[in-house]
Amino acid sequence: MPRPRFEHFWRATISGRLTTRSARLLRRVLGAASLAFGLIVRLRFWLYEKSLLHRAWPGCLVISIGNITVGGTGKTPVVETFARALADGGRKVAVISRGYKSRSPSWRWRWRNRTFGTGTKVVHDGTQLRLGAREAGDEPYMLARNLGNVVVITDPDRVRGSRYAIREFGVDTIILDDGMQHIRLQRQIEVVLIDASCPFGYGYLLPRGLLREPVSGLKRASHIFLTKTEGRDLEPIIARIKELNPTAEIIACVYEPVCLVNVHTGEQRPLTEIEGQNVFITTGIAQPEGFIDLVRRLGAIVQRVYTYPDHHRFRVEEIEHVYKRAANWHTDAILVTEKDAVRFSKKAGAKMRPCPVWYLKIAIKIQSGSEEFTDCILRICYP
Repeated sequence: MPRPRFEHFWRATISGRLTTRSARLLRRVLGAASLAFGLIVRLRFWLYEKSLLHRAWPGCLVISIGNITVGGTGKTPVVETFARALADGGRKVAVISRGYKSRSPSWRWRWRNRTFGTGTKVVHDGTQLRLGAREAGDEPYMLARNLGNVVVITDPDRVRGSRYAIREFGVDTIILDDGMQHIRLQRQIEVVLIDASCPFGYGYLLPRGLLREPVSGLKRASHIFLTKTEGRDLEPIIARIKELNPTAEIIACVYEPVCLVNVHTGEQRPLTEIEGQNVFITTGIAQPEGFIDLVRRLGAIVQRVYTYPDHHRFRVEEIEHVYKRAANWHTDAILVTEKDAVRFSKKAGAKMRPCPVWYLKIAIKIQSGSEEFTDCILRICYP
C-alpha cells in the first residue's frame, strides 16, 4: 500500500471513522501496541525523574516548544515568532532542531567546512545560510531562511547541538524545536502546542492514537498554546487541561494568511489574487485539511487536491504530473504550504509550468486580539 494511502487508512482507523469488522480488530491490535509503547515512555520519564538518567544543563536560557501529539499543530510559525522576537530584543538566539528527514552533506561540503562526522550541522550561522533544504530538513531550512540573524543548528543529540551553539557562536538563548519529549536537556520554559481540532490524539498513545506521551505530560508545561481554534468550542479543552495543569497559562491563537508568495520568483501578491480562481492544491503536511479549508475560505475554487505524507520531498515526475493535470484543467494557480515550498523543485517542469505556483505566508495571532503575539512572547520570556 502506498504511504499516502496507508497514512489515510491509519488515521481513519484510529479516529473510528472506519467501522468495519477488520478496522475494529486492527484497533485492538494497535491498542496492545500502545500499551507496550506507553510502558517504555513511562519508564524513560521515571528514570529521569529519579535521576537515574542524567539531565544536562547548557548554562543559558532554554525554551522548549513542542507537541504532545504527532504532526500538524503549526509549531514552526510559533518557533519562528519566538526566535525573531527574542533576537529583536537583543538576545543571541539559536534554534536547535533534530533535522528530521535531512540528508548528510556532501563530502565536498564537509571538506570545505572541515566538518566530519560530528552529527552537528549548522544550517544558518547568524549571518548566512550554510545548508540547503535537503541537508537541513525542510523545517530548519525554512526557519533559517526566514530568520536572518538567528543561528539554526540540527543535531539528533540536542545537548551536543546546544553546547556547540554556545561554544561556537556565543548564544545566550536556546530554543528547542519540537523539544517536549527531549527531556534530557533541562529547560526553564516549556511551551506546548495543542491542535484544537484533535487536542488529545483520540485518547490513545501511538500507534492506536496520536499521543507521543500520556496527557499527564501536560503537567510539565508552563504555557499551552491552543492552535487552529477558528470556530471551535474551547471550553471543554480548557477544562481538561486545567484538570491536568491548573497553573499553566493557556493562550488561544489562530493562523492568519498574510500574502501569496511565488515559489519560483519570490514575488508577493495579495490574497485576493486567488479569489474566484480555479486552483490545484499540492501538499505534504501532516494534516492538510486545515490548509484546504483555508484556501476555500479565501474564495478559491479547489479543483483537485494532491496530498502526500508529511515531509514528503516532491519528485520531478510528481511535479510534472501536477503541471500536466493543471494544464488539462485550465487551472489558474497551484497552491502549496510554505513548508512544501522548500521541497518543491524550482527546475522541475520549468518549460511546462501552466500557471503560477504560490505558497501562503502565514502569521500567528492571539485569538482575543487583546495582545500582540510578540508582546505575549516577551512577557513569557521576561516575566
